[in-house]
Amino acid sequence: MPPIREFSEDIALVIGGEAGRGIQTVEQLLTIALKLSGYHIFATKEYMSRIRGGSNSTQIRIASRPVSAGLGRIDLLLPLDQKALERLRPGLRPESVILGDAEVLSGAEDLIHIPFGQLAEQAGERRAANTVAVGVLLGLVGQGLEPLLAALEQQFADLDRSVIDANLKAARSGFEAGRNLVGEGRLALCLQPTAAVANDLFLTGSEAVAYGAIAGGCNFVSSYPMSPATGALLVLARHARECGIVVEQAEDEIAASNMALGAWYAGARALVTTSGGGFDLMTESLSLAGMTETPLVIHLGQRPGPATGLPTRTEQGDLEMALYSGHGEYPRILLAPGSHEQAFALSRQAFDLADRFQVPVIVLTDQYLLDALTNLPALDLEPLPVTGYTIETGADYRRYAIAEDGISPRGIPGRGQGLVCVDSDEHDEDGHISEDLALRIRMVDKRLRKLVAMTEAALPPELDGHPHADTLVVTWGSTCQIVREALRRLHEHDLAMLHFPQIYPLPKQTGDLLARPRHLIVVENNATGQFAGLLQRHTGRRADHRILKYDGLPFTVEELTKTLRGLLDRYRPDPMECCDECD
Repeated sequence: MPPIREFSEDIALVIGGEAGRGIQTVEQLLTIALKLSGYHIFATKEYMSRIRGGSNSTQIRIASRPVSAGLGRIDLLLPLDQKALERLRPGLRPESVILGDAEVLSGAEDLIHIPFGQLAEQAGERRAANTVAVGVLLGLVGQGLEPLLAALEQQFADLDRSVIDANLKAARSGFEAGRNLVGEGRLALCLQPTAAVANDLFLTGSEAVAYGAIAGGCNFVSSYPMSPATGALLVLARHARECGIVVEQAEDEIAASNMALGAWYAGARALVTTSGGGFDLMTESLSLAGMTETPLVIHLGQRPGPATGLPTRTEQGDLEMALYSGHGEYPRILLAPGSHEQAFALSRQAFDLADRFQVPVIVLTDQYLLDALTNLPALDLEPLPVTGYTIETGADYRRYAIAEDGISPRGIPGRGQGLVCVDSDEHDEDGHISEDLALRIRMVDKRLRKLVAMTEAALPPELDGHPHADTLVVTWGSTCQIVREALRRLHEHDLAMLHFPQIYPLPKQTGDLLARPRHLIVVENNATGQFAGLLQRHTGRRADHRILKYDGLPFTVEELTKTLRGLLDRYRPDPMECCDECD
């Protein structure tokens, strides 16, 4: 019998089922085992806002080379119930393969039947059907079973030994069933593992943000839990004791942001992690940070709004909120990582920037990036220096001394003889309340002068492709890696991309970079093209096309490739039209 499907280099595996059926456990066990076996992994989740029920799915991209974006296609589908099969059916192609238990699935043509429930019962634990499924999938890629067995021992370490042994037996049964499919020629897999991958880091975007904060010297985090940003809080709490971090789950978001301001005032490096609805409540504290010139780092995990919106989906709809929230005029910095590496690096750098310029720094991520799981080489985990931006105060210390660059020397209470006086009202150089209107102008100007130095220090955009390409695709945040892979698929010499890891203040070279290309395309996960609008306001360059998506899902590589190809075809001159010099 010829193979049903021959996979090579890159497999898109999708697992679906209702919440509470153990999809997350399947993902954790399988991805860990595959990574330890030497495969590159990129896994993303799609889940509904409920604890049980609904229909959730996870896509695990298994590859012989590094991968960092989600796909729209389904190569292997493992539906754990009928509802998942029906919901995911539109993503199937003629060459897709469905693995499942015929006892729970119906109407699936060419279903490869695997008796998950029966094999689990034979192992002594009916609930181990998902473990059987993991064993089958691992057996299909042709590597050893040891990584899975080790992962099971760790995953169920707190359970009774009989449960662990049953799951180990279930894994072996599933693994044998998977190997039999390969041996019978029903599936042909051509993935090549790389031994070095086993030693890679393996982390989610939330972990990358949290570890970056730790490396940046974060020693205080306050938050009111709100998805998708809660993951970073949980990671910091897990490492609080070993890393010397004070963790406070506040009664609400206002309290959380005010606690962080107090911590910075006292000399700590504090983080607040939240999502859009929580950030709304923090805007008064943001304005307070602007007036008192107190550093503040906020991690804003975006999700669709307004109001509760789609709380477990993804979007890039909060850029303008982050840029304009808080009453009054004062400077701030907005960072937007486009990968796990950048999530680590920018979260780390946010603390240095906040401390240096005494402004709020907002790190914008989204559900897609935070929940995505991937392997990557080792990161620089050495903490950055946390001294150098504060001074030991003298008896004549003036907290808001007028400075040419707008950055007054920042003292810490108890470190020196001076009084560190701050006030939310307009104030003089000593920090005392003042209604001197001429002084008001000088203080506003002083605060805004920081923008000059902040722009000079802005992180440069990253160009991928020829610097004088005819068409330039601009990205920010999590669309970066999806666009990058789409451009590689298009393989057009006259096409390049420009990714902005810092979206405010814009780097000073932005205008020149946008003026070069003949055609400008901006890709965003929102409905109004918020970054395209920001670029136009600051540079005068209008995007020729805005590729927008706002249904709660990220772009896929395939749909973006198709859209860009269509635009490129429109930009190309018609070969039937002659130039003016032709007769």
